[in-house]
Amino acid sequence: MTDLPTRVHLLLRASGATVATAESLTGGRLATAFTDTPGASETYRGGVVTYATELKTAMLDVDESLVEEHGVVSPECAKAMASGVRALTGTTFGVATTGVAGPSDQEGKPPGTVFVGIAGPGLVEAVALELRGKRQQIQDATVREALTALEDVLRREETPLR
Repeated sequence: MTDLPTRVHLLLRASGATVATAESLTGGRLATAFTDTPGASETYRGGVVTYATELKTAMLDVDESLVEEHGVVSPECAKAMASGVRALTGTTFGVATTGVAGPSDQEGKPPGTVFVGIAGPGLVEAVALELRGKRQQIQDATVREALTALEDVLRREETPLR
């Protein structure tokens, strides 16, 4: 059976689509999952790791008022990050990860509180996750969930890619 990153790559390639990543708690792991796939340069354009809040606002154009109202550990921030990286890179899709890997709470939210944002043609959505485990397990699970969320979007017949 084909592994998840390869399936996503093949779906992107078949539709002529490209993707970029905006990562916070995953710290580049999602980019690694994309680039470990042979032929990734056909579909993966690049990404940014915006671990610090000020980089989310400066590099991804996440509105400061959104951060003040909802925090960075929120579906609103995940969607804004995905939209921001899509605009920054000119890709068909932007995928973003934000949340709490642990070991401590952040913004009053416990470790494992994660949001994956996906932006594409006519689409901006967030997936809320409640993950368990140690820091690295939460980060790795977030990468899998982000890839699965993008795969689900790509498999939707109603999603126009152009």
